[in-house]
Amino acid sequence: MKLPIYDTQKKNAGEKSMPAQFSESYRPDLIKRAVHAVQSLARQIYGASPEAGFRHSSKLSKRRRKYRGSYGFGISRVNRKILSRRGTRFSWVGAFSAQTRGGRRAHQPKAEKIFALKINKKENQKAIRSAIAASLNKEVVAERGHLIPAEYPFIISTSFENIEKTSEVQKALETLGFDDEMERSSQKKVRAGKGTMRGRRYKKKRSVLFVVSDICPLVKSAQNIPGVDIAVVSALNADLLAPGTKPGRVALWTEKAVDLVAEKNLFM
Repeated sequence: MKLPIYDTQKKNAGEKSMPAQFSESYRPDLIKRAVHAVQSLARQIYGASPEAGFRHSSKLSKRRRKYRGSYGFGISRVNRKILSRRGTRFSWVGAFSAQTRGGRRAHQPKAEKIFALKINKKENQKAIRSAIAASLNKEVVAERGHLIPAEYPFIISTSFENIEKTSEVQKALETLGFDDEMERSSQKKVRAGKGTMRGRRYKKKRSVLFVVSDICPLVKSAQNIPGVDIAVVSALNADLLAPGTKPGRVALWTEKAVDLVAEKNLFM
């Protein structure tokens, strides 16, 4: 597969043969598993305090001839604490046990639980290759909702990595034909439900993904453009290529990044 190379002025700078990684078969099932594995690593652990429900003293004997015991009173065998006493008669209230007021929870969340999902190394690499191939498939990209130019797919020249100003990046994207896509990703909507009270009030759309060869000025200059992400090719994962487990994100690869995929045989 050969793709044209465009510079910042959308001038054709030649063609490039793409490595075998860009011709993988379409496997949305594998991509979904790989994305869930990446997302699970970001999940924060949580759990109940070890002392929750145990912050008071309670002891009740069930033996036959034990003073202060509950034997023969026809009450359930749960831990209780004494509220009052008159002679050998006691007034108890349940404590500690899961069904009692102020007691522990029956099956509380535990901080030692492991949320990370596992995926085989070869499956993950195949999923990344499949997501890369899907990002260059015009039909899959359009089905995901991206507004792409008629010339897509194409790769961009390495000169993009040296752009130092955000305004220049935006101008270059508009020149390449992504003005409608940038307008689509700049819109945000208020989330429905309780998420509005939990720090995720707005929902935003994902837009162009720049894949670069290494840390470069573009990483800083393009980071504030709504919906745009920048990824170093060696750190590429399925979550960046298929946000929300849906493949077909529009991706712009620099020429040098494509060369690194071939030289280092990445994702194989």
